[in-house]
Amino acid sequence: MKNNVLTIFYDGYCPLCCAEMNQLKQCDKNNVIELVNLRHDNFSLNYPHINTKVALRVLHGEYQGKVLQALDVTYQAWRMVGKGIYVAPLKFPVIKQIANVSYLVIAKYRQPISSFLHRYLGIGKAHCENGTCYPTSRINCWRE
Repeated sequence: MKNNVLTIFYDGYCPLCCAEMNQLKQCDKNNVIELVNLRHDNFSLNYPHINTKVALRVLHGEYQGKVLQALDVTYQAWRMVGKGIYVAPLKFPVIKQIANVSYLVIAKYRQPISSFLHRYLGIGKAHCENGTCYPTSRINCWRE
């Protein structure tokens, strides 16, 4: 892996996750973010050091040989694409604590949150068909 590239391991079945990754890549003018879908068939073979089950619960990233998790990934990513001013408060002591707890709740319930945002606010993509949510063929948002 390149030293100056942040690799983000994201849930390709999660519309909320996909929306953020797409937004991030739109800002990535210098190509410093690499997105890797945890749901890709060969993920475990290509990234044996990343526990897929854990990474599906908490966002994971890798930068300069270190594994980052949760809001540390978000902070690093937005900083690298020139939007650090918007995420700088994530490092303030009190805000950091509140943000970390909030992140864990949102991450845990990201699929129902995505469904709500789409159904009631028209944000994101529909992701349930015929009573089955997150079909692999339709939700994978980022091109492999």
